[in-house]
Amino acid sequence: MIKVLFVCLGNICRSPLAEAVFNHLAKQRGLQDRLSCDSAGTSTYHIGEPPDERTFEVAEKNGLTLNHLGRQIRADDFQEFDYILAMDESNYRDILQFAKNRGVKLRDGRVVKLRKFENSGANLDVPDPYYGGMRGFDQVYDILNRSITGFLDYLEEHDLKKE
Repeated sequence: MIKVLFVCLGNICRSPLAEAVFNHLAKQRGLQDRLSCDSAGTSTYHIGEPPDERTFEVAEKNGLTLNHLGRQIRADDFQEFDYILAMDESNYRDILQFAKNRGVKLRDGRVVKLRKFENSGANLDVPDPYYGGMRGFDQVYDILNRSITGFLDYLEEHDLKKE
C-alpha cells in the first residue's frame, strides 16, 4: 500500500480538500485498496478542528466526502508515509526543517510540492484561499484536481507498476 500525506499550513483548507480529492480520484480508478492518504498542517493553529466551512462547501459541490480534523505533522509521519506533498514553498521548507530538527533522514523524492505533478508550467504553489472568498476555494479545487490527477498518473506509471 502506498501512503500519501498532504500538508498545508493549518490543515483546514487545502490539505483536507486534497485528501478528499485524492480519495475520490483513487476510487474512480479502482485504486482505493492500493493507496491511502491523510493530511496535516505545519502549524498548531487548528488542531482538532474540522475543515473550514468553505472547504466543506467546495467538497459538497464536487461530490467529495470530507472526514478530517486538523492535526500537525508528526515525526512518525516521515516513517509512515511514502510521499509527503506540500501545498507551497513555505510548507515545503517547514516540512524539511521539521524533519531536520528531529533528526529524520529523508529519502530522495519523498517530500515534494504537489504542483510538480500538474504539468502546466504554472507556479508550483497551491495558493492559500483562507483569506479570500469562495472563488479562491473553487480555484484551489481545480488546481488540486489537476495536480492529483497528475500524481495518480505518476504513481500508476512508477510505484504501482512495481506492486
